[in-house]
Amino acid sequence: MRCRLAAGAAMPPVDEGRLLAGITAARERIPAAVLVPIVLRASGPTLLFTRRTTHLRDHAGQISFPGGRCEAGDATPEQTALREAREEVGIDPDQVELLGRLPEYRTVTGFVITPVVGLVTPPLNLRIDDFEVAEVFESPLGFLLDRKNHLRHSLEFEGEQREFWAIPWQDHYIWGATAGMLVSLCHAVFNGEAA
Repeated sequence: MRCRLAAGAAMPPVDEGRLLAGITAARERIPAAVLVPIVLRASGPTLLFTRRTTHLRDHAGQISFPGGRCEAGDATPEQTALREAREEVGIDPDQVELLGRLPEYRTVTGFVITPVVGLVTPPLNLRIDDFEVAEVFESPLGFLLDRKNHLRHSLEFEGEQREFWAIPWQDHYIWGATAGMLVSLCHAVFNGEAA
């Protein structure tokens, strides 16, 4: 998997659909990065997620990976992902073994997100930034990588149909960019076989 993730940065980006061109043409694309944190639990690996607070300007209330906009001092997407994970939920960069990148994910809101996959060694001493993060939870990696749980939905937006991935888990609805990155992770894990 490490080799496939290392090659992920060279793979074509994933776009959220036909609306992307019209929305981002009027504004600059915003570089961002997220940490896809695989927590090495004794009971089996999990993925750590955040639920964003409802007052945020971008993606309010949505399930996401720890991450955010790249800043001038960030030399690489990896630095952005690790910095944001520490700021948002208190993950110590020394606890993270970086495995590689998934393909860039371009959102209809203008973000170009680099997902950085890392193994996180417990124990976690999480410190939540309650301005940005309403909740932190973990979901079993096996459930998230099971293609039977990857649902394709559509909705009408400004007169056009838009499709998106969704992965419901317990009382959480993981959808959009985060679910799309999970589908990319599934492709990387299972050597690019169709999801």
